[in-house]
Amino acid sequence: MSQAYEAMTHRDRFVRWMTGQSVDRPPFWVGWGPWNSTWRRWKAEGLPEGVSNRGDVPVFFGGDRMPAVVPVNIGPCPKLPFTRLSEDAETVTFIDEWGIKRRNFKNHESMSEFLEYPVKTRDDWEAFKRTRLDPGHPDRLVGEWLTHARSWMEQGVPIQLGVFPDSGLFGCIRWLMGDEECLLAFYTAPEMLHDMMERMTDIYLTVYGKVVAAGVRVDMIHFWEDMAGRQGPLIGPKHFNEFMAPQYRRVKAFANAHDIPLISVDTDGMFDPIAPAMMEAGVNYIYPLEVAAGCDVNALREKYPTLAFMGGIDKRALAKDKAAIDREIDRVAPALAKGRYIPDLDHLIPDDVSWENYAHYVRRLKALVGKT
Repeated sequence: MSQAYEAMTHRDRFVRWMTGQSVDRPPFWVGWGPWNSTWRRWKAEGLPEGVSNRGDVPVFFGGDRMPAVVPVNIGPCPKLPFTRLSEDAETVTFIDEWGIKRRNFKNHESMSEFLEYPVKTRDDWEAFKRTRLDPGHPDRLVGEWLTHARSWMEQGVPIQLGVFPDSGLFGCIRWLMGDEECLLAFYTAPEMLHDMMERMTDIYLTVYGKVVAAGVRVDMIHFWEDMAGRQGPLIGPKHFNEFMAPQYRRVKAFANAHDIPLISVDTDGMFDPIAPAMMEAGVNYIYPLEVAAGCDVNALREKYPTLAFMGGIDKRALAKDKAAIDREIDRVAPALAKGRYIPDLDHLIPDDVSWENYAHYVRRLKALVGKT
């Protein structure tokens, strides 16, 4: 093994692997965590010594350090206060930090029921933009973010800007308007959507510019979009190119100017029809490749050799038996052999997965990437 490999940090391994360079081995990520109900199940089954909270899980298995997110505010600022409106034995209704009225179950896992969104009209948008989306608001950079970032740099941890739910374009407009309303607005209110995406990008670049000016070495800029399902993306290449691509290119130009090698997109579902448009706009890393939505990492790896991926392992296999888990690990091995792919689950772990099966999966994954 070369001296360079012996000295390889988590950051070196991640950046080099995802940009097609040589490494000692692929990253070993214990990434997607359990649902709350899954964690309760695991605790009831009896967790091993040293695993007392979810953050202990990747440490217990010896996982590599994943990108750490610089904790700056790129969403509503000031954030709206969490407001509990009502609750009963089964549910709680509240207003979140984006101003969305939601209802959640209290005792089992489900997506929120989204009851009301803050932007219904152009006047609503103008008011939200004026009161919550000032790119230069001083509260965007409060806290110990620089201290954390300096520590991560010293430790050789990869550093990321942007995280769910504050770092998208499509993601943020659907968060403000709702799915149906934002999709209709591509036809009924295109000027407003252009303004919304431009304003969010203004925020990102203003805040990110201050982070790099403070001396933080950034490795990845992340977009949370969640803009695809089993049927494919919610918008096609035409709308992506008209609305989103110009803002992505602004971010790509910023990344180029500051030697930031990766621009990632988190979108559930089958994104393939818009992958070329995303790549042309600067994206070079996509996850989580949900198998239930038709994403096959081997086919995608073959079709897009310069695009990096993470995920692609069917979480449903973990609810079956060890043989099914073994088959799933073996299935993604060809994609791993081609590079630029970090094998991981394709989303959070549901509560039909036992700790025993999960531990078997992680150990098989560890062997797959050659972590000793």
